[in-house]
Amino acid sequence: MRLKGKTILITAAGQGIGRASAEACLKEGANVIATDINAEALKSLQQDCPTIQTHILDVIDAQSIKSFAEQMPNLDGLFNCAGFVHNGTVLDISDEDWEFSVTLNVTSMMRMCRAFLPGMMEQAKVTGSSSVVNMASMASSIKGFPMRTAYGATKAAVIGLSKGIAADFVKQGIRCNSVCPGTVNTPSLQGRIASADDPVQAQKDFIARQPMGRLAEVSDITPIIVYLLSDESAFVTGQSLLVDGGVTI
Repeated sequence: MRLKGKTILITAAGQGIGRASAEACLKEGANVIATDINAEALKSLQQDCPTIQTHILDVIDAQSIKSFAEQMPNLDGLFNCAGFVHNGTVLDISDEDWEFSVTLNVTSMMRMCRAFLPGMMEQAKVTGSSSVVNMASMASSIKGFPMRTAYGATKAAVIGLSKGIAADFVKQGIRCNSVCPGTVNTPSLQGRIASADDPVQAQKDFIARQPMGRLAEVSDITPIIVYLLSDESAFVTGQSLLVDGGVTI
């Protein structure tokens, strides 16, 4: 029960790492608030975990974030997990692709932090610490990969955003870190594999990235999320934690 009594909000909690993290936090005793834009995915989550609060939230809508935050209690933890992977070089990026990538991958996290940090600082006065975890990536933000320019640029920005928040609010009891996974076997990844010209080869190529010889599973990522949201990481802030199967050795 490492998160017993803590109120934790997770975005993109309908599937993949977000859903697995919501379930893991619930098992550790947290009061979990799960948000997603996908109503059916949230319905499935609540059927499996009836005590989780679920709310539809479009994190690229600034007014929706503001209104939602006004209705929520002060948080002990915030995990910004929503994101989008653009495939292509800089020559393939349209202005619309770029703007959407930046808006979803970076601006939404900034707005979520801006909306919830005041309440988290109030909560930290009581508990001593509140924690923000932002989803970054090792792909092109830490190590360059082909066809990931927009994605890598936005995930590098997430790391910078996290360090800035950590530096600005460390005296107010706020910790802020980012997580940089390797290639994780999620519905999002499987969708990208299925859309490739040669899905079988695409699967092999994704696996070949990891020196450990396999894709990460969501269960490889959730322990670090729980750790960063828990008091076990009370002396950890401003860090980018790699969980990449040895890609960046």
